Amino acid sequence: MTTATATMTTASARTTTVTVTTDEHKLQELQREHGPALLSFLLGLTYGDRQRAEDLVQETLVRAWLHPEAFSGAYASMRPWLFTVARRLAIDARRSRLARPAEIGDGVLAVTPDPSDATESAEAALDVRAAVRGLSPEHRAVLVRLYFDGLTVNEAAVDLGIPAGTVKSRSHYALRQLGRSLPGYRPRHGVIARPRTAAAQ
Repeated sequence: MTTATATMTTASARTTTVTVTTDEHKLQELQREHGPALLSFLLGLTYGDRQRAEDLVQETLVRAWLHPEAFSGAYASMRPWLFTVARRLAIDARRSRLARPAEIGDGVLAVTPDPSDATESAEAALDVRAAVRGLSPEHRAVLVRLYFDGLTVNEAAVDLGIPAGTVKSRSHYALRQLGRSLPGYRPRHGVIARPRTAAAQ
């Protein structure tokens, strides 16, 4: 919808645009008569979010203020027009929110590590190296081949000269021991994420 405007041309050929808006008394009466029902309607559309619903009520009333021609429509009540505008605004607001990335509160940012700070990753690398050094030579050799060198189970078996089943078994027990040695480590389906550190010594 467009704002109703009146254009007046002066003798000096200057053009002035005057915006015609709804009378304030009429708008206050509209708010008194339809405001509670409009808020209730928008609470349903915003899943009970009162702040958002109140914002949408105000936006709907602004639209009514900008469109005085709506008051001279063929219908007896302004409520259908108000509800239609409010519903469209609610849909537009929802689409806009879904298109934006999710907002993160300050609390989350406060506990999120600074990616430019290498201290935490360096500490983790030292913990992993110490835990890997604590394994038996057989278990350590399997983990180094699989997770530091990036070999497959079959490639590690050939490289170490042992059956593939033995590689899997040693890997399983080595990961369990690492789980007990590393603080906060949680194996995911028995598989450890490949460390981003250099090969363990």
